[in-house]
Amino acid sequence: MFKILPPGKFVSSSWKNGGGITHEIARSHPDDKWVWRISIAEVTTDGPFSQFNGMSRILTVIEGKGVDLISSADVIAARLLKPVFFSGETEILSNLVNGEIKDLNIIFDHTKIKAEVNLLNGSMIKNIGVGKFGFLALGGRIYVGSQLLKVGEFVLGSNFSLNLNTGSYGLWVSLYEKVLSKV
Repeated sequence: MFKILPPGKFVSSSWKNGGGITHEIARSHPDDKWVWRISIAEVTTDGPFSQFNGMSRILTVIEGKGVDLISSADVIAARLLKPVFFSGETEILSNLVNGEIKDLNIIFDHTKIKAEVNLLNGSMIKNIGVGKFGFLALGGRIYVGSQLLKVGEFVLGSNFSLNLNTGSYGLWVSLYEKVLSKV
């Protein structure tokens, strides 16, 4: 089963610091104890990132040149369509590279979930099995089963077929539950 989520259904909220807007696509639970969240952020100014203690993050710039994520330890260069991983606990100051950006954010509890984000580009068919998967359509003609996925739409679920025509591209999101072994 899968759902196609159009941008008009995303839940939008302005940042407390006024530096952007988050458009929440989906989360694992509707309460404050979520395990993962998928969102798109519009980052309009340089400034601090929100911290998510106990969580990990994958950020992928989907519009704009990029953003440098500056911490006390290093600088992560987040550039167009290149996913970057960092701890949600890290104090991050962002420095936009030549203007505003939009980015896809996956925030997840790394003790319960393994998450990945990959660029799918070009002609391909991907058959999706059991698990939780998502795809953000960014360009070209992309079908979920026989249904055309519009640019900006996000498909979420399992057991579906994704067909990208030549010149099509988007971001593939995988969320795997970690199996905890009992001793």
